[in-house]
Amino acid sequence: MSAEDDVDLEFAPEGQAPTPHAVLDPWVILIVDDEPQVHEVTELVMADFEFGGRHLLFLHAYSAAEARRLLQGRDDVALILLDVVMESEHAGLDLAREIREDMRNVRSRIVLRTGQPGQAPEEHVIKHYDINDYKEKTELTKRKLNTVFFAALRSYRDILIIEQSKQALRRSIQAIQRIYDSKNLRVFASAVLDQVAHLLGYEARGLCANRVAAYAASHQEGRLLVLAATPEYAGLLEPERLAELPDHVKQALDRAEREQRGHFDAHHCVGYYRTHGGNVSLLYMEFSDPVDAEAQELLEIFCANVAITYESLLLREEIQDTQRDTVYILGEAVERRAREGGAHVQRIAELSALLGQAWGMETVDIEMLRLAAPLHDVGKVGVPDTILNKPAKLDAEEWSTMQEHARLGHDLLSRSDRRILRLGAQIAHEHHERWDGQGYPQGLAGEQISLPGRIVGLADVLDSLLSDRIYKQRWDFETAIDYVESQAGLHFDPRLVQLLTNRLDAVRAIYARYPDEDLTPAAT
Repeated sequence: MSAEDDVDLEFAPEGQAPTPHAVLDPWVILIVDDEPQVHEVTELVMADFEFGGRHLLFLHAYSAAEARRLLQGRDDVALILLDVVMESEHAGLDLAREIREDMRNVRSRIVLRTGQPGQAPEEHVIKHYDINDYKEKTELTKRKLNTVFFAALRSYRDILIIEQSKQALRRSIQAIQRIYDSKNLRVFASAVLDQVAHLLGYEARGLCANRVAAYAASHQEGRLLVLAATPEYAGLLEPERLAELPDHVKQALDRAEREQRGHFDAHHCVGYYRTHGGNVSLLYMEFSDPVDAEAQELLEIFCANVAITYESLLLREEIQDTQRDTVYILGEAVERRAREGGAHVQRIAELSALLGQAWGMETVDIEMLRLAAPLHDVGKVGVPDTILNKPAKLDAEEWSTMQEHARLGHDLLSRSDRRILRLGAQIAHEHHERWDGQGYPQGLAGEQISLPGRIVGLADVLDSLLSDRIYKQRWDFETAIDYVESQAGLHFDPRLVQLLTNRLDAVRAIYARYPDEDLTPAAT
């Protein structure tokens, strides 16, 4: 025996009994016969029968009606030994048809037994009834009963395996779809935890963590970050509490990182995934019931898909963050040129998203609106500084030049086929239109103005009232809201005004979160 073999052997300490194997549930057998002696003899003869490490549990019905009631409350009957003649000459045949057609039970194996074969000829019964075997009671010796039981239980077992495989495949497809639908890393990690348990059909607990490479987030280099956790490990989501990681979990994660691979046993799974960018993702799961070899194989396939999705999601999130930052920087640069508060574009984005959500827009459309709204005034890059920063009322010619920023913004942004920029072009063109048709540059009225244009138009006016400008001081909150309400049906879509006034606490929260950097808030 080699030293390597020695390592694999484990001995229980003296005096300690070995851990017993789990006892498997028995096969459920239903005997349906109006002769009590048939029940007694069958159970006595098959008392020591075993198949696949499982014994037998017998249920008894002495009429078709009694069997019908019993079967309606169970779905675990593997084999039905069914008499043909009971309360009527065809009671057994009628019950066999009802089991298949009305109860839609195609799993249970049905073996017809008859003492009067002439009343139900074998050829006719086998052809017209969905049964699995047909026997005369006189020929059912112990040896033949053993053959019947082995054949029936093998068939039942194989049907269960096929059904379980189909369910596992269905769960796998659903799980991967949920993962692909994730919008960010934390949602992704939470979906992984939810779907692993769903995939295997086991009660599970665990955590999903990653160690981010320097190129993606240098401030997290080399530090473990828990992205999601089930309730048992929820406290670990706080970075300062990572020291509380249980020893057995820490050892499992350390082993996976040291060996650069995942590992499994009956009750645990540690997944290890390293992306091309150098990010390491770790999945730790504990299962209440033992995970068999087939489930482990399914779990490994699932985790491989998780790794691919994680890599794509990292790239997608980095692109989205870059895109969002670029939009905000561009919008803020325009606002600062006009000497307006630097947080104006963030507030417009959040106010617009708030109104879009209140209206009932789809989640993806709300996010597009949040990203496009800061571009509403991009056309001001074509307006001279003398007009943008004039501390007095503009004359007619200057006002005409200022109005051109709506068209200029549309012309600039509409050159792109990107969805965010095209939406930005629409908003830039329409955010100064009015519900009563007295706006500019097109004189659109009512629902001729797109919903994004109406939403950003309201958000822009509200924020202008609540902000200091070179030509005016900010209004207090109540006065600004009163003015907006007075303009419902004139300047603004009345439904949007109502949605806004129903959410004033949320509006106040936006202003608390994004105050102007260089301005003192007005009293409210």
